[in-house]
Amino acid sequence: MLLSKVKLKSIRKSLLKRIGIIGAGIGGLTLAALLQKNGFDVIVFEQAKQFARVGAGIQQSANSIKVLRELGLESSIRNIAFCPQSWNNREWDSGEVKYELPLGAHYENKYGAPYLLLHRGDLHSAILSKVKPNSVHLHKKFKKYQHHNNKVVLQFEDGTTDEVDALIGADGIHSYVREQMLGTEKPRFTGRVAYRTTFPADLLEGKMIDDCTKWWGIDRHIVMYYVTPQKDELYFVTSVPEPEWDNESWSAKGDLHELRQAFLGFHDQVQHVLHACPDVHKWSLYERDPLEKWNDQQVTLMGDACHPMVPYMAQGASMAIEDAAVLTRVMCKTDNFTDAFKTFEATRKPRTSKVQLTSHKNQWMSTRTDSDWVYGYDAWQEPLISSAI
Repeated sequence: MLLSKVKLKSIRKSLLKRIGIIGAGIGGLTLAALLQKNGFDVIVFEQAKQFARVGAGIQQSANSIKVLRELGLESSIRNIAFCPQSWNNREWDSGEVKYELPLGAHYENKYGAPYLLLHRGDLHSAILSKVKPNSVHLHKKFKKYQHHNNKVVLQFEDGTTDEVDALIGADGIHSYVREQMLGTEKPRFTGRVAYRTTFPADLLEGKMIDDCTKWWGIDRHIVMYYVTPQKDELYFVTSVPEPEWDNESWSAKGDLHELRQAFLGFHDQVQHVLHACPDVHKWSLYERDPLEKWNDQQVTLMGDACHPMVPYMAQGASMAIEDAAVLTRVMCKTDNFTDAFKTFEATRKPRTSKVQLTSHKNQWMSTRTDSDWVYGYDAWQEPLISSAI
């Protein structure tokens, strides 16, 4: 793999460099772990007071597993994840198959890594285990940055400051790093909301669901799958038009009656799941158009901070994980982080912009779909677009 071939000289130089990351989500922690593995001094600032296993599932496809493999995480993730045999796309009422993507061994042989379904909190914990514990600082809300003497000075809401050689904003769609870099601009509310939750599968009282299915309605859909190898916990997430409900909270409670009413007439599998569900969260779906730029000298953005997308391809976290690999590559090649971050943007923007647009259309897998360009991508081997490094 690429990281094992990084020149010793580059690693020694990196030991002198202190890297700040704003945001300890999946993308930020993956980057921290990869940079630390390559000798960088990394400090992560997270505004949350603690990490919590919020009720959300996540899909990890071959393109992201190849990155996590470099951290030695593949085996442990396999042990906590469900490996589905197919991704089914069905008509909302009849259950007729619109398109079925073979997964399991067929998928792994084709793309060189598995397709896994698991709890988002479990994935987060696995990645966190590869980050030096004393390098993650909780309850640190970022306020602003300032360039000074070829350093980046950070200020936090609690009045403290810090200084780093480079700063990466991995602080999500409402990124404060992005806001300082590009100005205040709220993300666009899509007019749609997502209900989501995980709950014990025994509440289904013996009824089973498909491994992984998206039920396509006329103006709404629901995705359902298991998130553990034992199939003892399942997850669902919806997209429903509710243009009047513009709420930025990720943890607002949803009304079960409203949810069930929204999916009246859907297939029996959907009805079983929704009626067994004991509790649900609800959040508004936001997106942005591709940004004009991602970097400001030794400061750059990654993940949802620069290319947020609606979750209709299940690729949001995977794009952030890919970002982490490419950032690690460019930062190991040069001490000039301004050039490195320009190369990162030039390399990544065409792909992430295409995924953003494809996800926005919400047609992925609704008919026979060419998925090779998504799942066949290898962030360790992708050519870097720049003459600077």
